[in-house]
Amino acid sequence: MGPNQKELARMENISMEFPGVKALDGVSFNVLEGEIHALVGENGAGKSTLIKVLMGVYTPTTGTLYINGKQARYRGPADAIAQGLGAVYQDITMAAHLTVGENFFLGHLPVKGGKVDWKRIFADSQATLDDLKINIDSRTLVRDLTIGQQEMVSIAKIIHQKANVIVFDEPTALLTNEEVEILFNLIGDLKKRGFGIIYISHRMEEIFQLCDRVTILKNGAYVDTLNVSETNEKELVSLMVGRSVEDMYGIKHAQRGDVKLEVRNLTGARFKDISFQVRKGEIFGMFGLIGAGRTEICRAIFGADKYESGEVLIDGKPVHNRKPLDGIHNSIAFLTEDRRKEGLCGQLSVMRNINLASYPRIAKNGVINLKKEARRAEQYVDSLSIKTPDIEFRVRNLSGGNQQKVVIGRWMCCDSDIFIFDEPTVGVDVGAKVEIYKLIEGLIADGKAVILISSYLPEVMGLSDRLMVMYEGKQTGIIERDEFYNADGKLREDVVLGMAAGIKQE
Repeated sequence: MGPNQKELARMENISMEFPGVKALDGVSFNVLEGEIHALVGENGAGKSTLIKVLMGVYTPTTGTLYINGKQARYRGPADAIAQGLGAVYQDITMAAHLTVGENFFLGHLPVKGGKVDWKRIFADSQATLDDLKINIDSRTLVRDLTIGQQEMVSIAKIIHQKANVIVFDEPTALLTNEEVEILFNLIGDLKKRGFGIIYISHRMEEIFQLCDRVTILKNGAYVDTLNVSETNEKELVSLMVGRSVEDMYGIKHAQRGDVKLEVRNLTGARFKDISFQVRKGEIFGMFGLIGAGRTEICRAIFGADKYESGEVLIDGKPVHNRKPLDGIHNSIAFLTEDRRKEGLCGQLSVMRNINLASYPRIAKNGVINLKKEARRAEQYVDSLSIKTPDIEFRVRNLSGGNQQKVVIGRWMCCDSDIFIFDEPTVGVDVGAKVEIYKLIEGLIADGKAVILISSYLPEVMGLSDRLMVMYEGKQTGIIERDEFYNADGKLREDVVLGMAAGIKQE
């Protein structure tokens, strides 16, 4: 942080009160020219509320905003944009049926001679894309772009609007590794150009890779601001959760029992000749780079996708799950990677989502027993510590960690024996991650068989009893837990990464 860096935005003693809730309590925060300033904290810490105050969505109960050294007063988000502020959210909001260029000028299409000036729309937007080295045609429909490309367009649109402070809210949650690298290069370029970047992420490695300073919030209050170069992950986690997390992955491993699930020579469109066993009380990890075929294997086992050949056996008996309902009947639970689109019905209540896969258990002649429905929901809200005002609360309004607990509750409601967790902690804060790990610990203690897919190597190695590594649809090996560590006690991440990259091990 240089002495001549200009302060682009400052929030001073911001408090925000809603009926019965104090979301922010005297928080101060600033961002400088040419810096990337991380904002971290558990879900519910106040990060989103603070950003909504900055972006003019909320008017603070008390406190003052300064933009470029001058006090700012907003009547709404349009005023924040006019002051040079922009935000890129995890859920990209653009008109998918319109072109990239039209999205750039949405709401203020230029007119020439009484007609829309299409030439200017596409030329101006293309110039901004080219300047940022974003290889996208401004005439392309947004719906034809990948999530990563849509995010790039969203950034370019903000810059086109003359923003000099940009908020990134969990920008990598839905991106591939290649798209993350492109995004980081773009953010680095924006920093060099003097933009002020506010970066919100639950991924600690991103904070240390990208950011200059980090501000920690807890329960709506300011905790501290540190130079990233002068802190470490352990200290940040401790400040965020208010307690020391010596070993996030320190769960109790159960005594492994009989083989619950066996896969023999399974072959599908994206994987070939896969064989493994999962025992009762075991966490069986799967690791591989994007496109390795991990998710596709599990979808085939569950019945969401077809496979070409091979066998799936449960308790030694062959099963053929042709659709998800077959998987459910065979006691398999599949917690999908994309919980918002595939795992949850966001418009429905917590109660409905928890009961969704097991209504036949509480229905007679097609009539649902409403008392049982409510009682089961309350049972799992309580036992899983789901933070919700009540069971009728819409699930889309819960935090990521609590949404994931609702999905877990749904499958526990089905009394499933085999749990497949596909990237269970993506977009989940540190405290909620630990809670999810403890839930998995409880499942294996009850003799359930767990398959854990994770792209975060410390997580999948830290939790698994055995680990299958994959490369381009093929398994490159299965490693026992006692082989995870070097003689000095450190995880052998380099060995696993080599296997995932197709490098033969000696």
